[in-house]
Amino acid sequence: MGTDALAEKVTIKDARLFIDGEYVDSISGQTFETMNPATNEKLAEVAKGDAADVQRAIEVAQRTFESGVWSGMPVEERSAILCKMSDLIMEKVDELAYIEALDVGKPIKESRSFDIPRAASNFRFFAEMAKYVVHEHYDKHNIMSYAKYAPAGVTSLIIPWNLPFMQLTWKASAALAAGNTVVVKPASYTPLSAVMLGEIANEAGLPPGVLNIITGPGSTAGTAMTTHPNVRRISFVGESKTGKTIMKNAAENLIPVSLELGGKSANIVFDDADLDEAVKGSIDAIYRNQGEICLAGSRLLIQESIYDRFLEKFVEAVRKINVGDPTDEATDMGALVSESHLETVHQYVEIGLGEGAKLACGGKKVAGLEKGNFYEPTVLYDVDNKMRVAQEEIFGPVLVAIPFKTEEDAIRIANDSIYGLAGVVWTNDIRRAHRVTAAVNSGLLWINCWYIRDLRTPFGGSKASGIGREGGRHSFEFYTEAKTVTMKL
Repeated sequence: MGTDALAEKVTIKDARLFIDGEYVDSISGQTFETMNPATNEKLAEVAKGDAADVQRAIEVAQRTFESGVWSGMPVEERSAILCKMSDLIMEKVDELAYIEALDVGKPIKESRSFDIPRAASNFRFFAEMAKYVVHEHYDKHNIMSYAKYAPAGVTSLIIPWNLPFMQLTWKASAALAAGNTVVVKPASYTPLSAVMLGEIANEAGLPPGVLNIITGPGSTAGTAMTTHPNVRRISFVGESKTGKTIMKNAAENLIPVSLELGGKSANIVFDDADLDEAVKGSIDAIYRNQGEICLAGSRLLIQESIYDRFLEKFVEAVRKINVGDPTDEATDMGALVSESHLETVHQYVEIGLGEGAKLACGGKKVAGLEKGNFYEPTVLYDVDNKMRVAQEEIFGPVLVAIPFKTEEDAIRIANDSIYGLAGVVWTNDIRRAHRVTAAVNSGLLWINCWYIRDLRTPFGGSKASGIGREGGRHSFEFYTEAKTVTMKL
């Protein structure tokens, strides 16, 4: 469906809390505004949930969990409901993609072709996998022992603003498939698509109280979700400082946490790589979603022998990126999520230039689009890895190019970071590819590609990039409690 038709069809509704299968106002009655990053105009009023609303949602989730209406439902029936949610997401793909473009500022062609279909895939994947979780069984000397994986209980999910619907479904689908009840807090910047999941849950027949959605600030609602003693799992995606706070909060009640945090990933280009392929992939790795993605290949390490040639090709490709209205199908890069974030991104560019980096392109707001939060795709080159722009997560469309001499040099630079989330290696030497990916201390590595995900594989980072892994069996291990039962025969 075209953008004009969507604009006529989709009504942007004010967002309310979703608790016990119903949309309700916050107890305080307070609201806040969510803005369109492309215009900085109000999109909708949003219920401002706080600790009292979280308390209510957790009580509902706990009562629902203990009732067994979901946790005790046969896995085949749970799976069928979650698959129905997957189907409904795809039925609403145009509407969800349009709302995501408006609320996040990302190009609609990305949300329609990737974010929303992936969200549907998340539900179907975990729904199907739940039916085939392996249960261990052992016999020895007339003693039988078996391991039983039971749902953990009430699960708190705190979702970031950069990929809100995809991240929400990635977490919620696994937690629900395992039999848990869930309380979700989407980011205050981007609550609209998350709130729509309540409608989808009701239409699919998810029992009331199984999924609850609280919109509100992290300082109140988020804190309550990570300190309540009835919460048995916390999964968070966001920046590392907040992750540390959540871990401290969870420690008071010994709540297991899964933390997917920041990144400053190295994108390494060797001189034997297919340069055209590496340019195309490296462009995607930093400018997809306006660079607002934790997996971004934000440090471009280029071997000295091809440094000038590759940089020239890369900058030429950057200049062709079409920045504009997120709802326009021709747009390659949309608006940053807020005015304050745009200012932060620009300050980092100024810091980099002050540190001695050189500007190849970008470095300012997009001319003619001053009303919104549009920033030019930017390349800083001749960067030293010790500079702040090479060490700190900018979370925007700013790439830093760093030359290296040898394979050992590339590995050393890649690992010289507090982060360890992802990395990319571009080379046609298969042995080198495996040597380097083995040596780089990151949770996810790609060879001659970027952002391809098999949902069966573990996802997560090391060092300041997080704790724990989700994906496939790793998600079920996190969202369940293992019980060992032993019987003398």
